[in-house]
Amino acid sequence: MRTVVITGGTRGIGGALADRLRQAGDRVVAIGSADADLTSVRQTAALTNRLPDKIDVLVLAAGRFGQRRVVTDEGFEQSFAIYVLSRYLLAERLRPALDRAEAPLILNLCGTGGIRAGGINWDDLQLADGYSLFKATMQGARANDLLGAGFAAAHPESQVRYVLYNPLFVNSGMHRYLRQPARAIVGASAALFGRSTDTAAAHLAALLAQPPTARLTALRRRTPVPLTRPEFDRPAAARLYTLLAELTGPHRG
Repeated sequence: MRTVVITGGTRGIGGALADRLRQAGDRVVAIGSADADLTSVRQTAALTNRLPDKIDVLVLAAGRFGQRRVVTDEGFEQSFAIYVLSRYLLAERLRPALDRAEAPLILNLCGTGGIRAGGINWDDLQLADGYSLFKATMQGARANDLLGAGFAAAHPESQVRYVLYNPLFVNSGMHRYLRQPARAIVGASAALFGRSTDTAAAHLAALLAQPPTARLTALRRRTPVPLTRPEFDRPAAARLYTLLAELTGPHRG
């Protein structure tokens, strides 16, 4: 029996994956907003202390985006806090628990291999100047690419394999973050053309059953993304890792 921890595991793709893995006999710890506010560094850090001391798979699927910029009580832009800071902190703080497993894996659901629009605004990571939903989403996608590269580079002795996975167009309810009429248009398109969360979860379950053996892998569904692309630049990944360590340090409690 594997122990699988899934953030965003109570709805959408994460929830469908949690249901599927439970049915297959895995021990699943599904984390939703009722368990911890992952926009809070303190709550994220406290959550890691309550999780099992041996974890086979960590699935990072939680995210939250908004049309307007929202700042948390700790002073972080909300989407950056949950999409970047929490994923960095969870991977780092749970690494010892993962290393106790026989074949540990981190599966990060993100926008890897997508359009190359956007990048890391090093002078304004939290988009205090000129925030938009599109900018926040694109910068988050690029930051998650660097999280994968940064984890692999920072822990060469670890047995943890890190997979960045873009599920592409899924009817997961993401359109609810949009304003009208875009919400209605994207929602209708997702219902017509997007894959269901159950289908996406089935593909993820198959991936977890036979995961890649490389220490870092990036996939657009089943298509590998070359790690030679600039999104995985190791100096940039090291720079981001340093900045995130500085940002999260005073808030860990």
